[in-house]
Amino acid sequence: MKSVSKEATDQIFTNARTHSAWHNQPVTIDTLHRIYDLFKWAPTSANSSPARIVFVTSPEEKAKLLTCVDAGNVQKTREAPVCAIIAYDLEFYEKLPQLFPHAPDARSWFASNQTLIETTAFRNSSLQGAYLMLAARSLGLDCGPMSGFNPAKVDAAFFAGTRWKSNFLCNLGYGDASKLFPRSPRLSFEEACKIV
Repeated sequence: MKSVSKEATDQIFTNARTHSAWHNQPVTIDTLHRIYDLFKWAPTSANSSPARIVFVTSPEEKAKLLTCVDAGNVQKTREAPVCAIIAYDLEFYEKLPQLFPHAPDARSWFASNQTLIETTAFRNSSLQGAYLMLAARSLGLDCGPMSGFNPAKVDAAFFAGTRWKSNFLCNLGYGDASKLFPRSPRLSFEEACKIV
């Protein structure tokens, strides 16, 4: 496998920023499909793929979502063309016969183990949410991930009657770079890593 170009890594990582202000430019339904069609291939434990995504785009659904977010996130979410609710399915293991067919007993690994279900679903949906952001950036979108919301309210408003639970939110669109704060620092390799 070859390295991708510096231009690509700059777009996805080095120059990418968390956006809070958005240009009035729509994100197409086709682009949302393309985001999923990219990030679905990234790895999860036992190919469990527990993430479930609701792309909130309509004014009616956006208004419902705004009642669930913290005050500091209302304006940025209102202005974003799309807000993705990254959730996880606590019955993800029911899909394992389809997703992990070379282990016919994979469903049984989880079916009676609630702790394993919850940790696997949360951990891997978090991974998938990160993959979603990388996919969106690779397609030229900007992202604004958020944890400032009321999960119970989101779950009641969007997932009633299901086993889906919200993990985090991510605004998607074309960010207004003129409204960005200066870039915050990051930890050095020596501060964050060890080689043993």
